[in-house]
Parts: sequence; C-alpha cells; structure tokens
Amino acid sequence: MVGTDGELEAVLRASAAAAPAARRAPAKTRAAWLNAIADGLDANAEYLVAMAAHETRLPITRLRIELRRSAFQARLFAKRLLARTLFDVRVDHEDPDWPLGPRPDLRRGYVAVGPVLVFAAGHFPFALSVAGSDTVSALAAGCPVVVKAHHGHPDVSRAIARVVAERLAGIDAPTGLFGLIEGRRDGAAALQDARIRAAAFTGSRVSGRTLFDLAMSRPDPIPFYGQLGSTNPVLVTHAGWRERADIIAKEFVDAFTVDAGRFRTHPGVVLVPDLRDFLARLDIPEIGPPLGRGVGDGFAATADAAAHHPGVELAIIGPAAKSAPGARVLATTAGQVLADPSIIGSEFFGPAALLVGYSDQAEAHRVLELFEGIWAATVQGGAEIDAQAAVALDLFAERAGRVIWNQWPTEVAVTDAQQHGGPWPAATVPSATAVGTAAALRFVRPVAFQNMPPAGLPVELQS
Repeated sequence: MVGTDGELEAVLRASAAAAPAARRAPAKTRAAWLNAIADGLDANAEYLVAMAAHETRLPITRLRIELRRSAFQARLFAKRLLARTLFDVRVDHEDPDWPLGPRPDLRRGYVAVGPVLVFAAGHFPFALSVAGSDTVSALAAGCPVVVKAHHGHPDVSRAIARVVAERLAGIDAPTGLFGLIEGRRDGAAALQDARIRAAAFTGSRVSGRTLFDLAMSRPDPIPFYGQLGSTNPVLVTHAGWRERADIIAKEFVDAFTVDAGRFRTHPGVVLVPDLRDFLARLDIPEIGPPLGRGVGDGFAATADAAAHHPGVELAIIGPAAKSAPGARVLATTAGQVLADPSIIGSEFFGPAALLVGYSDQAEAHRVLELFEGIWAATVQGGAEIDAQAAVALDLFAERAGRVIWNQWPTEVAVTDAQQHGGPWPAATVPSATAVGTAAALRFVRPVAFQNMPPAGLPVELQS
C-alpha cells in the first residue's frame, strides 16, 4: 500500500497485519523481495533518474550511479540471506560434561522486531530514501517497512514507492509489507504509534534529536537509529606532508568538492603542519550544478557564519557556476581551536572545509582530543605509520565509526565490513551501521532457543 497524508492509519494497520508473515518468511522469500525491488529499479531506471534530476536538480550521471548502488545493495543483502551469512548464529550442543554443570542445547538466532519506520534522506533520493539501505535492511530482517517520504523529492518518492509496491505484489509478498506516508505530522505520529517497533533516520542533528526524543518518550521506547552528521576530520602528519604534499592537496580538493560537497562524509576539518604551503597548493575548481532548493542558501549561511568566527579567515573562494556557490576554504590555527573548540563544530553541507594549522605533534593531538563522535576520521601519513600517526589513529578509533589511512572518507563502500555511524553526536546508536550488510542487525533482536526440537527452530538454527 502506498499512503499519502491522511492515510496514516491504513498504512500502519496494514504494516502491523503483515508483520507475522514477514517475521516467519524464510531467507529465500526475503531474498526474493529484495531481488524484485532491484529488478524494478533497473527496469524503471531512466524514468526515475529523469524525474529525480528534474525534482532535485542533481546531475544525471550522479543519479544513475546512485540508482545502481540502490539496486546493488538490495541484491547484496539477498545474496547474503541465501548464503545464510547475513546474521550471526551460534549453536551450543548439549554437553553433560560442561565445567559448570550439564549444559542444555542452546541455539542463538534472531527474530525481526516488527514494523520499521524509515525517514527518507533528502540528499540521496535513491540510496538513502524510499528503496534505500534502511528499507532494504529492514526487509532483509523480515520487517514490514513504512517510509516517511522526504519533502525535498515527493514526486520521485511516490514513483519509487509505486515500483516497490507493484514488484512486491507481483511475487505475492504480504499485503502491507511496504507503505509510504508523507508530511512531518504523520511522520511524528507514526514514530509514536505502538505498532512501529524501530525507526531509522539520516539528516540534521536538530531534526534527528527531536525524533530521537519522541521515540524515547513513548510509553514503550523503541530503538531509533539516527545518523546525524559529522565533520570527518583529517590529520596530515609531518611525514605525510614531507612525502606526499602535492598528492594530499589535490586529493583533498577532489574529496571536499565532489558532487558540490553534497556527500556528508566529505572531509570538513583538516589539520595541516604548514597552513600557508597547503593553501598555496590548492587549485579549486568551479562548482556546479547548484545545490538544490534552499540547500545552497543554507550552505552559504553556515559557511559565512563559520568564516566570521573570531580566529577564522575565509582563505579561498573558488569560482562559481551559474546559480551555484563557489567552494570555500576556511583557515585557522590549532591555538585558536584550543582556545575555542566550537570552531571545529560546524558541518558544511556543501563544498567547504576548515584547515587548521598546527606547529607540532603534541598540539595536533590536543586538537584531535576535542572532537566528539564522528562518522569517519582520516590520517594522511607517509609510507609508514610513525609515532604521530599511531597516536592519531588511536584517538580517532575512540571517536569514529570508520578510521582511514592515506585515503579519503567521502565514498562509503556498500559491503560486508562497512561501519557507517559513530558515537554521539554522529549517531544515536554507536554500535549500529547504516551502510553495509551489518545494517540489517538494527532490525532484529537475539533469541536463544533451549532444548528445542528441530521443528520449533528457525531454519538457520536447524543443524
């Protein structure tokens, strides 16, 4: 069922009714749901991409890649379901000689939590939206999904929802397995409805915290998996700058300007040992196309506010395409940051980054200690991990979901070992990932079966 504003109750009722069948669906059936959705995305790719380009003003090439990513991740989850590797299962056979006394047969598996509410993201109309990673993860887990469409692309959201609903109906998936709602009011109401058993969100810290508080204020609080943003800091070590200065400078520009800075994983704060030399090596390209309705204005306001912060200078403004803002490079020093840590707190949703010049290793590490939870953190070092890099990697591992060596954080690979999240305020649940096959673990809960005959066990535990 595809709902619109005012049809919330019908969508929630259908989702709850579908939950038992979805929970009991074997891996083969859930894989079929995901493959059907992927096939539907592929079959309607040109139509969906054209609609998304018109509605979001994102470039066609980028949207095609994103749609392929969406279909790929659905098929990847399906493959892992069929291989029985998506979830960790543990079997302890009966052991009368167990050191603490006779041990019963115990088998630990997972069951779906029930209907999941997905808040679609605005900056990825395919990969993090109606048929994106949250939806795929929940369906792989055996949960019905209710998607709250993003107001930034309602038409393409409805079009994708129709494709998903039609493809699921075509393989006799349970009625109510997927539904769409619209509007902030219905999103908030659904989050507080007892039939919803978990929720996922990617967006701003302010909106995410508001929704998190709603989820926690319920009489029966539910897991709220919020991805709220990150500055994704980078440390360029002394050795890295000596050995790879030109490469680091070029790759930095590529990383923070790609797709006009729309990737929220782009490097936002970069610590450098020679600020003036770093700036002199930068060749900032023209940025385009425009960021989208209202986004460009918000980016400019955030960047301007950061540039007017005491101790911060607007070092470079790159060339701008028609109706698109130029890239901004801001600069400050480690001493200024240590005196006022709020300087490194701004996340730029657009082509901007803050360079922080430091004098020695100890000063750089003191700055790194100021960072709160982050999605990704990078060390740009030399050929080997030296003492400065080792300390930084340890500091970053304490604060980040993903720690990177001599690459950049912008691209987030869809794969089994990925971790996209981090401690607060990057995310609301630091142990969860929103990207990669482990994302399905958000929507199941562990159950141990003791002394259970095979007929009473899930298929994956019958061994």
